[in-house]
Amino acid sequence: MKSMKSLWAVLALALLGGTAQAADAPKWVEGRHYALVQPAQQSQAAPGKVEVTEVFSYGCPACFKFQVAIDKIKASLPANAQLVLVPASWNTGESWPLFQRAYLTAQQLGIAEKNHAAMFTAIWGSGGELAILDLDSQRLKPKQPTIEDVARFYARRGGVTEAQFLQVAKSFSTDTRMRQSDALVKGYATPSTPTLVVAGKYRLDLSMLSGNDEIIALIQYLVQKESAARH
Repeated sequence: MKSMKSLWAVLALALLGGTAQAADAPKWVEGRHYALVQPAQQSQAAPGKVEVTEVFSYGCPACFKFQVAIDKIKASLPANAQLVLVPASWNTGESWPLFQRAYLTAQQLGIAEKNHAAMFTAIWGSGGELAILDLDSQRLKPKQPTIEDVARFYARRGGVTEAQFLQVAKSFSTDTRMRQSDALVKGYATPSTPTLVVAGKYRLDLSMLSGNDEIIALIQYLVQKESAARH
C-alpha cells in the first residue's frame, strides 16, 4: 500500500510539473508564429520608432479585405511603433507595377494616406473607376487602368493636379523608390500579400494566427522584444 501511495505521489508531481511547464511555455514561437528575416532589413520608420511593415498591393484582393485588420493594427500600436507600407510589384499581369508607382507617387506628394482606402475602393468596389477585374465574369478587363487614369483619380480627390501627379510619377525619384521597394520585398522573403514584418527582422506567419486579436498581440510582443533589445 505504501508503495502504491508513493507511486501516486510521483505521478501527481509529474503531472503538476508538466502543467507548470506548459504554463511557462512561450505563447509566440519563432519558426511557427514568426520567422527571422536574415539579414534584417533597414528600417524606414522615424528615428526611435519600431517599424511595423505591411507589404501590400492595391491590385491584391486579399489586401483590400485586410484593410479592416490594418486599421485595427494601426490603432493598437504602442507610441514607439509606426506603420509603414511597402508596395509590391511582382504580379505584372494585374497592374501591380502601376499601383506600386501610384502609391509611391502619392506618398511623395503627401496624399497617399488620406486616399488609401479610396484607392482600394476604386479598384475593387462595384463600378470602380480603376477596376482591373470584371466582377461579373471574374476576368481581367481587356483595358487596364493607366497612370493617366490614376492621375485623374487623385486630381478628383483634391490636393494635386493631373500634371503634378504625372510629373512625379514619371520622375527618376519614383523609379528609384520602386527599385527600393522591390529590394525590400525581396529582402523580407515575402511569400505573399499581405505580409507583416516587425523591425525589418520578424516576418509574421498569418496562417498560424487566429484573427486580428492574435495578430495584434504578436505585433505588440515583437515591438516590445525589439524595444528591449535596443536598451
